[in-house]
Amino acid sequence: MLRSIMAAMLAAMLTAPAAAELQPGTQAPAFSTRAALGGKAMAFNLRAALAKGPVVLYFYPRAFTQGCTLEARQFAEAADAFAAAGATVIGMSADDLDTLKRFSVEECRDRFAVGVASPAIIAAYDAALVREGRATGMAQRVSYVIDRDGRIVFAHSDADYRDHVRLTLAAVRKLAEGD
Repeated sequence: MLRSIMAAMLAAMLTAPAAAELQPGTQAPAFSTRAALGGKAMAFNLRAALAKGPVVLYFYPRAFTQGCTLEARQFAEAADAFAAAGATVIGMSADDLDTLKRFSVEECRDRFAVGVASPAIIAAYDAALVREGRATGMAQRVSYVIDRDGRIVFAHSDADYRDHVRLTLAAVRKLAEGD
C-alpha cells in the first residue's frame, strides 16, 4: 500500500510542470519573434513593446486545446481592461505561425498577438513543459507582467488557466497606480 502511494506521488511530481523560475525583480530576457494578430503575420520585439508600456507575456502549451482556447478567450474579453491600464498582451506557444494566424482570429478574436515561442525563448523564461522528467517541446502555462524597464513585476505558474487573466490584470492595474 505504502509503495503504491509513494509511486503515485512520484508520478504526480514528474508529470507536473515546473514552477516559474523567473521571479519578480528579475530582468526579463529580451527577444524578437514572429507573431500573428488578426490572422496576419507580424514581428514582435519585447523591447519595442515595452517602450509603449508594460507587457503581459503569457505562455501556453498548444493552440486549440481546451484550456488554451478558454484562456485565450478570457484574455480577449479582458483586452480593453489591459489596454486601459496601458498594457500590451502577447500569448506565446511553440505552435507554428500558420496555426497562430488561425488561433489569433478564431480564439484570440483579433484582440491581441500570439507569438512563436522558440526553444530559446521558452528556456530563457523557464517555461518548458516537463512531463515524466522530459521536456515536451511545449511551453507550460506561465504568465509574466513586465514593467517598462524590462523588470518582471509578477509571475504566475499554474496549469489551470482560470486565474491567469484575473491575476495579471490585477498586477497591471497595481503597476498603473504606481506610475
